[in-house]
Amino acid sequence: MNRDIVSSYCKQVRELGFRIQELISESLGLEKDHVKNVLGEQGQHMAVNFYPPCPEPELTFGLPGHTDPNALTILLQDQSVAGLQVLKDGKWVAVNPHPDAFVINIGDQLQALSNGRYKSVWHRAITNTDKARMSVASFLCPYDDALITPPKALTDDGTGAVYRDFTYAEYYKKFWSRDLDQEHCLELFKNK
Repeated sequence: MNRDIVSSYCKQVRELGFRIQELISESLGLEKDHVKNVLGEQGQHMAVNFYPPCPEPELTFGLPGHTDPNALTILLQDQSVAGLQVLKDGKWVAVNPHPDAFVINIGDQLQALSNGRYKSVWHRAITNTDKARMSVASFLCPYDDALITPPKALTDDGTGAVYRDFTYAEYYKKFWSRDLDQEHCLELFKNK
């Protein structure tokens, strides 16, 4: 793969993520730069995942069920082999690939920032009996000292903040100190 192509892809996906964050801010009745401003100078991490064929896919997961600890994930799926599943109404449902489309996952930070109006999605990757597949995930991550707290406009309805204030670094450390498929990590940050 050509370095210029990868560099261009990274930049364009990052800009797409920022535009989605603006739209989320506006959908919450906030200034369009609110989410970007709270998250600060966001890091971008990428993971290229390769899942080889597995003759007994029921015995393994490509990746166990989890939510993403970051703000936003942009996923480019393999166009020929499905493998992503989301948890809907207590059941795992396949997310079939669509040509020229990304899968956008809301991360835990946006769930907390939106005071629960947006939900981070439980998802997992499964293997296929006959075919290998690849995916490319791009993660937009707040800077470590970003204080994750919902704006007053989302807590003035009498319900208050669902989650206590925390920094991204605090959350990220807690997230990785537990098993991925345990209860939602945000449950540990809920206001009592």
